[in-house]
Amino acid sequence: MFGWFEKRLDPFPTAEPVEPPRTLFAFCWHFTRPAWRFVLLSAVLMALIAIIEVWMFSFLGQIVDWLSEQNRETFLQTEWWKLAGMALMVAVVLPGLVALSSFNTYQTLFGNYPMRIRWQVHRYLLKQSMTFYQDEFAGRIATKLMQTALAVRECVIKLIDVLNYVVVYFLGVLFIVGSADWRLATPLAAWLVSYMLLLRYFIPRLGKVSEEQADARSMMTGRVVDSYTNIQTVKLFSHARREATFARAGMACFLDTVYRSMRLVTSLYGCLYLLNSLLLVAVATLSIWFWLNEVVTIGAVAVVIGLVLRLWGMSQWIMWEVSALFENIDVVRNIHPSANETVPEAALASPVPLHTGAIRYLEEIGLTVPDSLKVD
Repeated sequence: MFGWFEKRLDPFPTAEPVEPPRTLFAFCWHFTRPAWRFVLLSAVLMALIAIIEVWMFSFLGQIVDWLSEQNRETFLQTEWWKLAGMALMVAVVLPGLVALSSFNTYQTLFGNYPMRIRWQVHRYLLKQSMTFYQDEFAGRIATKLMQTALAVRECVIKLIDVLNYVVVYFLGVLFIVGSADWRLATPLAAWLVSYMLLLRYFIPRLGKVSEEQADARSMMTGRVVDSYTNIQTVKLFSHARREATFARAGMACFLDTVYRSMRLVTSLYGCLYLLNSLLLVAVATLSIWFWLNEVVTIGAVAVVIGLVLRLWGMSQWIMWEVSALFENIDVVRNIHPSANETVPEAALASPVPLHTGAIRYLEEIGLTVPDSLKVD
């Protein structure tokens, strides 16, 4: 079964590579088009999984209400078919969807998708002129190639797969909480707006630093690899200390971008934790108050608090996913202009003027031909 899914997408297409588009979206779509069916399938499966997971919380609330209201002696007789359906959904349907999504994502896409990009970009870069390679570090070019393959995959999958899951999940949470009492959804709505504003403030700044970090990483790797590539020259001229200083400067530049990135991450994490804490306190207070006034059932209280705790963990996961998405977008932006700077060697060659010529033997111009050069 693993092998069947791994063969759904050809990692080494035979078609001759063409120049990639220059815009970011078109550049990603250029390499995603052959795999669009698998990407779409992954998005649909993740949406179904999100719907079922949210519905499970709603069903949990119903169970709590049943246990608190119904007679124990008649409970199974009246509700057994609902419990059996839920058990079938949890034990068969949901694992089946997760398994299919995992096969499609990890077997079909995760390996073959970036390998197609590496293969096509590598073949296209082989058409670059000597001038292009003389003006760039070989290690820098190779690093960009490897980074871009993974970055394009992460951009597409995170944008279509993860964000799709998040949108469906959040909408489902608002619907379920609001169905218990619309006032319970107000803290969630306020939290969602605040969360989006928080991401809007921090993510662009993280993206800018990530762009600088991607370029600094390529430069650092290029300097190190260039030292190893030209190690014979380094040894002959005793330039090891100079090469070490050159590499250290690149590493220090990269480390500076890491420091700035981590400062933003620490600030974002602290603000998000405070926001989640306020949400939990607000929702728990409202839920208990409404229950005391017999506005909502105890099952609704259990569902709302359970969903808030679930969102607590998901919000941190989403933060890292969105941050990684912008980081990968910046990596793609860092490489795709280089992939479009191809100048074929034929375009650099100037026309050679042709004049009337002739082949004259050495003997005809008065020179003696050595015996070793004579041909019978």
